[in-house]
Amino acid sequence: MNIAVLSDIHGNLAALNAVVSDFEKFNPDMIFCLGDYIMAGYNPNGTMEKLLGLKEKFKDNFIMIQGNTDKMVATCNNELLLNTKNSFACMGYSLEQDIKITDKRNIDFVKNLPEKTNIEICGLKIELVHGSPRRQNENIYPGLKEETVEEMVKDSNAELILCGHTHKPAGYSLSSGKTVINVGSVGRSMTDNKMPVYLQLTIDKNGQFYTEHKVVEYDNKQVYNHIMMRNFPHCEELAEMFV
Repeated sequence: MNIAVLSDIHGNLAALNAVVSDFEKFNPDMIFCLGDYIMAGYNPNGTMEKLLGLKEKFKDNFIMIQGNTDKMVATCNNELLLNTKNSFACMGYSLEQDIKITDKRNIDFVKNLPEKTNIEICGLKIELVHGSPRRQNENIYPGLKEETVEEMVKDSNAELILCGHTHKPAGYSLSSGKTVINVGSVGRSMTDNKMPVYLQLTIDKNGQFYTEHKVVEYDNKQVYNHIMMRNFPHCEELAEMFV
């Protein structure tokens, strides 16, 4: 069983297209998407249409959960918008415009996604989360102490926990027997070269699994230009995150 695991696309259709072209060579049987599809990129609707097209192709083998920024887009009110502008201006102004230019049906779609889900494949228990099993916006970064990660996942009964949110790939093989993998970010990677990262997961018939983080090349300068063309306040601060 081959599975492509994606997270944190953030309206970056160019990066998503590059990753899809790459994982087609891997020939996945399933795709897992771990949230943050719309907000703070350049093309939220195009990104959602691409994802929904994949969902139509893969049917029940395409599993999506909700990310924290999906929840922000779906539940935004004046208080949340003002607080976000005050704390992280480019994100707040992007959120404001993203809501205006995103089809309501796409906003409703992410609103109704689950925050996490569990699946069993060949006897392997897997949990899909955005941040951590206990909080949608909790950070599982590289370099954490093992006991810190153990505390985050102690209430999960999964053997393999897949997450995103931090935009930084990471992996932990814990003394409890659990494996925790941050799959990285497709749309706004925070690796040194800012290139998209996703996870290739293979599960054999005995439930043994093998993983590889894949880095994909694409034209991130183009994305910088697209975001600058959106011309909302502080857009240059957001654009610089992509290059």
